[in-house]
Amino acid sequence: MILCTLRIGDVLLTTPLIRSLRKAYPDSRIGVLVLKGMANVLEGNPDIDEIIESPHRTTLWNRLKEWHGLWRRYTHALSPVSSDRARFHAFLAAPIRLGFINAHTSSFSRRLLTHALLFDDETLHTVPHNLRLLEPLGIPPDCTVVPPTAGGSIPVQLNGKKYAVVHPYPKFTYKSWPLENWVQLVQEIEKKSMLVVLTGSHAPDERAVVQEIARRTTALDLSGTLSLAATADLIKKAQFFVGPDTGITHLAAATGIPTLTLFGPTNPIKWGPWPATQNCAQQPWRRQGSQHRGNVWIIQGSGSCVPCHQEGCDRHAHSKSLCLETLPVNAVLDVIQTLALAP
Repeated sequence: MILCTLRIGDVLLTTPLIRSLRKAYPDSRIGVLVLKGMANVLEGNPDIDEIIESPHRTTLWNRLKEWHGLWRRYTHALSPVSSDRARFHAFLAAPIRLGFINAHTSSFSRRLLTHALLFDDETLHTVPHNLRLLEPLGIPPDCTVVPPTAGGSIPVQLNGKKYAVVHPYPKFTYKSWPLENWVQLVQEIEKKSMLVVLTGSHAPDERAVVQEIARRTTALDLSGTLSLAATADLIKKAQFFVGPDTGITHLAAATGIPTLTLFGPTNPIKWGPWPATQNCAQQPWRRQGSQHRGNVWIIQGSGSCVPCHQEGCDRHAHSKSLCLETLPVNAVLDVIQTLALAP
């Protein structure tokens, strides 16, 4: 069992760990435990036999039933998440338990693991970091990030059309780019006689931003209409993708298409989108500067404090980030200009 009780991007970046286990043990039963609402990140993944969704909050009775249902159903439990919850679920699920600890992990929580590795939040990308859990088992790593799929079809109105996908809204404000910049970017892409498709969730704040961009351009607004897997299928057939530092951008990188991402406070060494053909033994990103590796371009805001590893300039999720506020549209357009787009 693989346990990843975090968000979309974190779950997606566990798929190389799952792929490695499937290749090593092709006849094994592989389950994944995620938080409720995160299972769609794994839709259509051929390496997984079972997905268990654990609710954030529930009654004690329901939690006890969940724990009872997990009890020693697996031989091994691997958790790339350094949390007490993940370690406890690992203890329930299997007699052999591999996971990460940090300086704040209690001695009791450490004892929930049979193999404890030190969590590295600074110098190693999340993909090879997760794959370190294979070392005690002697399993070769496969660093392929596997995107979800709903079967490969796209909305009928896009069949035969050349389009780009723009995903303008991150979950947190401190990762956001100004609305006016997104409008200008879409307008400039449209001047290249290319349709722009806007994606996003059904969340009201997100839909409001996407609808405003669509109102001021001729872009096709598909926000709130596609599942995560259908979004992946849509992106896979696009000419290119532009998005902020968010889970959908990791998904876009995994499809193999040219992926442009805007980075500010976040450390790209740890969280840069993993290029589709990246070698496991190499680190794709350095800490500072705009850069290109494989099918991914990181366009980083400027400033001596970048990346600050903080939640924006005011240190909270709703803060703005000056490095992104001042990142010019031309920085993105210059990269788009270099792309060899399909006819």
